Amino acid sequence: MKKKLIIFTRYPEVGRVKTRLIPALGPQGAADLQERMTEDTLRTAEAAAAENGLDLEIHHAGSNTEQMAAWLGPHRSYRGQGSGDLGDKLARAFADAFREHYHQVMIIGADCPALTPRTLADGFAGLRDHELVLGPAADGGYYLIGLSRPCPELFAGQPWGSDTLLSATIDVARKLDLTFHLLEELADVDRPEDLKTFSNHSDPE
Repeated sequence: MKKKLIIFTRYPEVGRVKTRLIPALGPQGAADLQERMTEDTLRTAEAAAAENGLDLEIHHAGSNTEQMAAWLGPHRSYRGQGSGDLGDKLARAFADAFREHYHQVMIIGADCPALTPRTLADGFAGLRDHELVLGPAADGGYYLIGLSRPCPELFAGQPWGSDTLLSATIDVARKLDLTFHLLEELADVDRPEDLKTFSNHSDPE
């Protein structure tokens, strides 16, 4: 059974990333945080990939593959997220992976410092018996979404960035009669009040 884990992230260009955190951290501080959270997420994902036989791919925005390879290393697999809103990008990533004959596909962001290899393993375990797995975020969104078959309807017209995204996604899943499984709720880091979450889970200097 072919399984793929995809990380969605953005190149840490100063002034272009984590803009909601710039008032608290400044443009450079927000970019530094984006860089560190991506690197932390990559380590977590690579540990899960090694333990669970996953293919890992990094889908990037705000850069080209050469820039990503210079930052994170040329030995990793990269793909641009493409155009459109987040729903368009997610739908495209899943469609491409299923077209490449993967049986289970999971996408995570790079802003959930509490994410562990065990959480990712639990997500793929959930896909054995369910068509959809979601990792609920404390802000009402989700930090993880996994599918065992294509379902582009999940990504059309959703309230991206709102506190109703998770509930809206579940509503669509129920209308489509999808079997779904929820993982543990975790906090992500998008707003100044979330910074404590990062400090609680980051390694001491």
